[in-house]
Amino acid sequence: MNTSSLPLAGIRVVEFTHMVMGPTCGMVLADLGAEVIKVEPVEGDRTRHLLGAGAGFFPMFNRNKKSVAIDLRSPRGLEVAIRLASSADVVAQNFKPGVMAKYGLDYAALSRLNDRLVYVNHTGFLPGPYEHRTALDEVVQMMGGLAYMTGRPGDPLRAGTSVNDIMGGMFGAIGAMAALMQRAQTGRGQEVDSALFENNVFLVGQHMMQYAVTGEPAAPMPERISSWAVYDVFSVKDGGQIFLAAVSDAQWQTFCDAMGYADLKADPLLVTNNDRVRARPTLLPLLRERLAAHTADALAAVFERHGLPFAPIRRPEELFDDPHLNATGGLADVTLPDGERAGATARTTLLPLRLDGRRMGVRMDPPRLGQHTPELLAGLGYTAEQVAALHAARAVA
Repeated sequence: MNTSSLPLAGIRVVEFTHMVMGPTCGMVLADLGAEVIKVEPVEGDRTRHLLGAGAGFFPMFNRNKKSVAIDLRSPRGLEVAIRLASSADVVAQNFKPGVMAKYGLDYAALSRLNDRLVYVNHTGFLPGPYEHRTALDEVVQMMGGLAYMTGRPGDPLRAGTSVNDIMGGMFGAIGAMAALMQRAQTGRGQEVDSALFENNVFLVGQHMMQYAVTGEPAAPMPERISSWAVYDVFSVKDGGQIFLAAVSDAQWQTFCDAMGYADLKADPLLVTNNDRVRARPTLLPLLRERLAAHTADALAAVFERHGLPFAPIRRPEELFDDPHLNATGGLADVTLPDGERAGATARTTLLPLRLDGRRMGVRMDPPRLGQHTPELLAGLGYTAEQVAALHAARAVA
């Protein structure tokens, strides 16, 4: 892909980030064409070597980036970092409050060197009573109502992915792009704040508004009163499961015709959607009994043929073989940079959008630690001898 044709070509982003939230912001900007430089400690971003659920963090959220390794605790290393950050259009960070100011890498310090700088903070909380708390995705899901809505009553359950970290990074990128647009008019940069807790509250805002409109608290999703009668997971033949839905009167009639349920179609107590919602206590057990005679694949074929909503129940690893993702270019190859499988090829998911009919692809693999240190320092005016001296002093790697 020709980088110069991408919308953020020519924009330099320097990110002091780790884990998921900050790197997601950088990844979005990188996929859209920005030059994104990831500043890592000389020992490397810790997410390079996480186990278990964190094993995919680094290769997932750090494609299309360059890596420079700098020891910020070294005066010589810190000078490199400040010079690099001063050359940026956007700086992104997601450290605890006060950390960047300690190094002179906060917005107040850097904006004096470059008043066009857009500076994106990724934090746990926006400024206020909670701002100094340590936040994690799971923390804000618990305190922000999402875990309550996901789990069954009395059993709060976090969502099955890093929803707030990822969306918080996306909102950071949206804020950065908005600030760049405004800079084009004013000539000046600004500070942008994106926060996990506020992101989580935005996600559950629909349930808050439900209470405001109805006066009734929202029930957890497993116990909610569905707005539609047929809108559930059904256990079917051979141990299979499938999600099936019929969310309008027309779809209900189509469903009855497709499945041969003439008696249900003719039942005067099931004519409208609200009738069927009121009849759910008896209707759903009847449908479960009838549908159990079919396999999930057979039901999927019927529902697809008649344009009815359905979904197979898939595990994440099964998506590598998804025919739609493979046919539409939704997965792209990257080379893994670390761990026992370093050098192996894996497929990663791309941004879920197209621009001018094309997906935003992988231009650069997730970088090896310090892979681009020499070229980036040379671009800042350091001679080969100075770079060698910085290496020797372990100020950079």
